[in-house]
Amino acid sequence: MNKQILYIFLDEGGNLDFSLTGTKYFTLTALSKVRPFEAYRQLNELKYDLVEHGMEIEYFRASEDRQAVRDKVFNVINTHLDQTRIDTLVAEKRKTGPSLQAEERFYPEMLGYLLPYVINGYDLNLFEKIIIFTDSVPIHRKRQAIEKAIKKVLVHKLPIGITYYIFHHASKSNYDLQIVDYCNWAIYRKWERQDFRSYEIIGRVVKSEFDIFKDGSRYYY
Repeated sequence: MNKQILYIFLDEGGNLDFSLTGTKYFTLTALSKVRPFEAYRQLNELKYDLVEHGMEIEYFRASEDRQAVRDKVFNVINTHLDQTRIDTLVAEKRKTGPSLQAEERFYPEMLGYLLPYVINGYDLNLFEKIIIFTDSVPIHRKRQAIEKAIKKVLVHKLPIGITYYIFHHASKSNYDLQIVDYCNWAIYRKWERQDFRSYEIIGRVVKSEFDIFKDGSRYYY
């Protein structure tokens, strides 16, 4: 039997402003799947349908798209959800200790907690490679910290013989980065604003949704 390749796409929600003017929550979401990527053709058709109606759409981004566009994109995503798995980590930022609040430490630390949930959700003996995509990371030290966190998890979790690659691509170049952006936006809206409308579309494939500071009682600001 030919072994498969597992793809993991990552996206974040909220900001890293650890003050009362920042978002209350930070979410980090992984969408994992294997080929073929069936949603691509429909999303491409949707993009050009919208362009032909005079709408300037370079790529899909949930926080910026009009609600009418979001509805259409979620409809496509919903059609192909059963081919995917979603795992997410949620952090209530006020419970984050000061030493963890630096971006170059916080993001990799959260990623280190999230990835095992993804990896443990699969029989790794079925795979020969894992390919991980994030959106472009312009800050070099942050990119290095992210890659270090990913490698630390994979070195301990992957059986001998499984290789992996990490790529940082602009989300506009990759429909699955746009899909995970939409899914993470739905999860973020649920936590930040108690808005469940979009979450109800994707909720059936959310396999883990871990509130990392759930048991914390101390607020730092």
